[in-house]
Amino acid sequence: MYQTNPDQPHLAEQAAIESGSPVQPQASSLLLDDPHEWGSFGRPANQNPQAPLPENPTESPVWDSFVVLEGMHCAACALTIEEALKAVPGVEGAEVSAATRRARVVWRHAQVLPSQWMEAVARAGYRAMPARDAFAREIRQAETRRALWRWLVAGFCMMQVMMYAWPSYTAKPGDLEMEYETLLRWASWVISLPVVLFCCGPFFKSALKDISQRRVSMDLPVAIGMLITFVISTLGTFDPAGPFGHEVFFDSLTMFVFFLLTGRWLELRLRDRTAGALEAVMNRLPDSVLRQLPDGVEYERVAIRRLRAGDVVRVLTGEAFPADGTIVRGSTHADEALLTGESTPVLRAEGDVVTAGSYNLDSVVDVRVDSVGEGTRFAQIVNLMESASMQKPRLAQVADKVARPFLVVVLLAALAAAIWWWPVDHGKAMMVAVAVLIVTCPCALSLATPVTMLTAAGTLARGGVLVKNLQGLEALASVDTLVFDKTGTLTRDGLVLRAQTLAAGQGADEVLALAALLARQSMHPASKSLVKAAEVAQLPASSPWQLDTVQEVAGSGLDVWLESADQAQRRHLRLGSAAHCGVAELAPEQAGQSVMLAEEIQGGWTPLVQFHLSEDVRPEAAQVIADLKKHGVSVQLLSGDRAAAVQTVAAKLGIEQARGDCKPQDKLAAMQAAQARGHQVAMVGDGLNDGPVLAGAHVSFAFGRAVPLAQSRADFVVLGDSLELVLQSLLLARRTLSVVRQNLAWAAAYNAISIPLALMGWMPAWLAGLGMALSSLLVVANAARLARALPMRATDSNASDPAHSAPRGTVMPLTQGGH
Repeated sequence: MYQTNPDQPHLAEQAAIESGSPVQPQASSLLLDDPHEWGSFGRPANQNPQAPLPENPTESPVWDSFVVLEGMHCAACALTIEEALKAVPGVEGAEVSAATRRARVVWRHAQVLPSQWMEAVARAGYRAMPARDAFAREIRQAETRRALWRWLVAGFCMMQVMMYAWPSYTAKPGDLEMEYETLLRWASWVISLPVVLFCCGPFFKSALKDISQRRVSMDLPVAIGMLITFVISTLGTFDPAGPFGHEVFFDSLTMFVFFLLTGRWLELRLRDRTAGALEAVMNRLPDSVLRQLPDGVEYERVAIRRLRAGDVVRVLTGEAFPADGTIVRGSTHADEALLTGESTPVLRAEGDVVTAGSYNLDSVVDVRVDSVGEGTRFAQIVNLMESASMQKPRLAQVADKVARPFLVVVLLAALAAAIWWWPVDHGKAMMVAVAVLIVTCPCALSLATPVTMLTAAGTLARGGVLVKNLQGLEALASVDTLVFDKTGTLTRDGLVLRAQTLAAGQGADEVLALAALLARQSMHPASKSLVKAAEVAQLPASSPWQLDTVQEVAGSGLDVWLESADQAQRRHLRLGSAAHCGVAELAPEQAGQSVMLAEEIQGGWTPLVQFHLSEDVRPEAAQVIADLKKHGVSVQLLSGDRAAAVQTVAAKLGIEQARGDCKPQDKLAAMQAAQARGHQVAMVGDGLNDGPVLAGAHVSFAFGRAVPLAQSRADFVVLGDSLELVLQSLLLARRTLSVVRQNLAWAAAYNAISIPLALMGWMPAWLAGLGMALSSLLVVANAARLARALPMRATDSNASDPAHSAPRGTVMPLTQGGH
């Protein structure tokens, strides 16, 4: 039995919208200003995105919110909204993206509330709504439908007007009597009215806002051009003998309106498909979910924001999991493509963990909620994508700064053209001015960079790479040196115990169990391999020794004191490198990585065993490194592991420049030395101890499974488990910068060719409208090419790699020796 929770303001509001009932502005403002609703479209500023939202939102003085904007079309609109927001007392910062039509607002609730700074956006002539509001997608779809209707009406009217204008083009002098020509003009005027009053409405509305607020946007010159064309054609229709009666331009008006609306509608569709990846990600979570009642039998439907850790929810087939949790009943396959970049569904049964945002594909399951809201990995991904989408690449910042002054120049150029041609022909003078106004609108220039960058970022996200820093795409395209960490990067997270060399008098099982007891206190891959080896050998986890104190020295090993159960005896042990343990290796001739276990006896350190580990090198690593070299990228290996192990991996993968025993400061110094020689350096690490190096590189990658996403210092976070994603990102970045250059070159060439033609009167208004629409459409369509699959498909080489035919953690035959 299902029940509905009445305490759901968003769902109630949605029901009102679907039924056609208006939502009262006062109720909407009260909802926005409710502190408990702020978390639905933002978070406290400088808060770790992993941390849950505070119980009392007002404890955080500054909030960081994201909103979706309606009614904006260009970079000048973005600048206008930014200025309107920054003028509100209490708003500390605002960033608006023209490509995604979203804004990031930093505000103090003690001085201003969300409804107030959203009202400032409304006064500027636009509409703001919470980015995670349930109706953002519906409003966008409604806007698309309105744009389609305008385009259809403009197309129908254009065909009718062209039919009435055709006799004037084909008739010879004396063939068309004045009565018939006047009738055709009147018919064209009547049919042009729906175009002017309905199809041109958004342009005129935007222009009126610009004039009332003394600003300039890209719609202003277009609206002026439309108005001039209609006015002089109307004068020619009403007064055929007057100064503008020689010719009417209703055909030109309807044609360039149709072409302009065609370009905008297609641009809207392409933009939603490419740069709309963020909204698609955010809308993965359901609005509500079935939560189990305390009786354990019935369920009630509640908004997902009402969920708390420990709740049991029922997830239906086809729904997304609303939170991170554990399956307590049933089994299914889950689509986790958002989290890993892999589209193959994975089996999830009772006891398995599921993640928010992944889809339940097969059957109904019950899930116990472990973490909700900002504490889920899904929320981390959304937060990173939101932040990246609001960033403006350097080239886009330049275009934004140029856009508004350029529009002023456009208006002055049109005025100058009209004055120049006025003595020759009044009608021609006005139409030349219209052509200049339309053809020079810098829409293509403002879209060239941001649309391309966001399309590339969306493609990477679908492939399993999150772009944390949009500027990183520019830097990655020029990289000529790639520095790899070893453990967790070129190698997988796991190591395998292949052999052990025992000291005299030691037993294999005893020392392995003792080492596993210590290793359970560390997350280092070497420690995990020893724990796994003990489990495979079925050694008991219990021990007669208990841990007293444990100290881990980063990059070296563990220092542990043990005591017996009766606290009568104490032992001092070290697990780690030979240098850390203060002993010599028992079998230095053995190649590869090793771990020593030593005990302090009578004031000196005595080795007990040397564990020989083999690294689980990623099967695709050798091919990726070879391909990087083919593309002109020099590859280096810097690792904190012992030099012998590093050289072994380097030789196996074909890396000539490799160095081991590196501390983080050593890696940073080596990288800075390469940068000083003029190299563009990228760093690929696991994110655990490479923070300074990742931050110091020109651009950096971190594997997201090894580190919390919000804490990573990298520009790119690899969500999947394939090293090929680094190569694919590099190739896509180069393609992206190439597309940006193509778009900028096209925009510049288009203006350089079109402006002189318009000034000389060789470009009619309809052709100017077609050129403007096609220029913007070409820029967006060219960027849309980046929305295809990543440049190189990852292949599953594990199947043919014998090194991966055995399960991880298998203990290989042991070599015993002693002194």
